[in-house]
Amino acid sequence: MKLKKKEQTTICLTVNGRRYVESVEPRKLLSDFLREDCGLTGTHVGCEHGVCGACTILLNGSAVRSCLLFAVQVDGAEIRTVEGLDTEGHLNPLQEAFSEHHALQCGFCTPGILLSASELLEYNPHPTTEEIEEMLSGHLCRCTGYKGIVKAIEKVANRNPKFTHES
Repeated sequence: MKLKKKEQTTICLTVNGRRYVESVEPRKLLSDFLREDCGLTGTHVGCEHGVCGACTILLNGSAVRSCLLFAVQVDGAEIRTVEGLDTEGHLNPLQEAFSEHHALQCGFCTPGILLSASELLEYNPHPTTEEIEEMLSGHLCRCTGYKGIVKAIEKVANRNPKFTHES
């Protein structure tokens, strides 16, 4: 019995400023592509149903769950993962605030929350506590109780011009 050769589709996308041209199976999830083909293991896979938020990435500037997309669906797209948040090898202000306010413990949910918070601050530089909490409603964190996360985002929103449209 001959094994059927797996169908492959070539995709081209930019991840954290780096261009990738890869052949992938049409059924390969974007989360798996990022981890396996790009070596970017900061994108965590928790529930594989889009509920926990651990696999959140920025797709053309919008926070999306990478476990709900096939890699072939993002052909031509611009993607940013948690590895793309640092600035020249240093933590960005949001990452620093998470550290300062003890907004992470095990860290499994942190990459997804950081990317959703980045999107929030990009489009709403000074969100209210309620708006931050609403953004967090799409993320499960079993360790922190969310208070440190809210404080960290509030610090960046209130004091850091990096996330304002004027800068």
